[in-house]
Amino acid sequence: MIAPGVARGLYSALLYLLSPLVWWRVWREHALTNKRAERLGLIADTADGTPTIWLHAASVGEVLAARPLIEALALRHADHRLVVTTMTATGAERVRALFPAERYALTHYFLPLDFPGAARRFVKRLRPRLAIIVETELWPNLLAACERQHVPVVVANARLSDKAFQGYRKVAPLLRGALGAVSWLAAKSPADLERFTALGLAGERGDVVGSIKFDLPINAELRDEGERLHTQWGARFVWVAGSTHEGEDEQVLAAHARLRRTHPQALLVLVPRHPQRFSAVAELCEARGECLARRSQGETPSAETSVLLGDTMGELMRFYAAADAAFVGGSLVPIGGHNLLEPAALGVPVLTGPHLENFQDIAETLREAQALCEIGDAEALGDALATLADDPDQRRRLGAAGEAVVAANRGALEKTLEGIAARLPADVHAQGV
Repeated sequence: MIAPGVARGLYSALLYLLSPLVWWRVWREHALTNKRAERLGLIADTADGTPTIWLHAASVGEVLAARPLIEALALRHADHRLVVTTMTATGAERVRALFPAERYALTHYFLPLDFPGAARRFVKRLRPRLAIIVETELWPNLLAACERQHVPVVVANARLSDKAFQGYRKVAPLLRGALGAVSWLAAKSPADLERFTALGLAGERGDVVGSIKFDLPINAELRDEGERLHTQWGARFVWVAGSTHEGEDEQVLAAHARLRRTHPQALLVLVPRHPQRFSAVAELCEARGECLARRSQGETPSAETSVLLGDTMGELMRFYAAADAAFVGGSLVPIGGHNLLEPAALGVPVLTGPHLENFQDIAETLREAQALCEIGDAEALGDALATLADDPDQRRRLGAAGEAVVAANRGALEKTLEGIAARLPADVHAQGV
């Protein structure tokens, strides 16, 4: 069997060979607020003595999942500098939108590419007291740099689908070395922890704490905004298709056309997952003959509007709050699904397709509580929506069941925070809340 150190050396050599392609991809994934040099670990040297906690969330989904954790860290460890890294430009935008400078003392950088020199340079300049990785971004050279600098590493909300596990098994020596640098892994479910352990995580370094996604920040203001939007859009059935992907929008529009045969005033709020697809989805709607309004252009749906395109960032929860029902995308195409808990936490009936590999544990929890409506195709989605449109009592039952599931499973955030506090160096004291 290949030793972990040898495996990492081969991995690094392959990265260097592919570096032109890697850099080309990074050149496109850019934000005007960040320097491309950050991808090489070229950040400001933090030598002023302020202790730093570093959290990495790869993209939009991870940033949203980590939001309650970031907010709690900013409050409980106010004597620390909080640094958040992302891999994508859309993730960077979410960090800026959710944590404005006037409210949070937070610094954002792009994560360096996993070249050995870039990783070492980043960790050495950042000097974090603790590194927190959200979900599954285990970059071997970055973790090795943390281990070399004696930086404890926590993996929060850790998840590993069976499909990802099978892929990682093919590079088991590389993952075994990476997991050897992890101080503590807070797994979402027993199955997730079992998979990480099979890849090389020491048993005593992992615990099942549940998903921090259940600890969604839901407040009265969000609910009030949802009611205001629904009132503005009219007394009709409103459904949201959130985080949709290429090949899925067509099915969503077909389901909406089927729904409108019996409910011609129904309004679809269509929210593509990736902003670079907004224009293409708008063209698709118009080609299908839909009367379209675009949120980005400040257009308010009229009585004739059949589709509102949610082509803005950061408003999905607001749209869910305004909905009578919500379909969560990435599930009618083989993506693996997206966060089913966002509409459930708002008491909105949740519909999903069959592809739920990334959320199997959450889907099972909702399924057991009879809080999930699962459909197989566009025709079934249209029929399910028509049934819900005709039955307000069923909508209330489904919504209440989902909301109860979220309430019953809160608590992973507190367990994660306790684990993080236990692994900060002993000479650093967190401030209480």
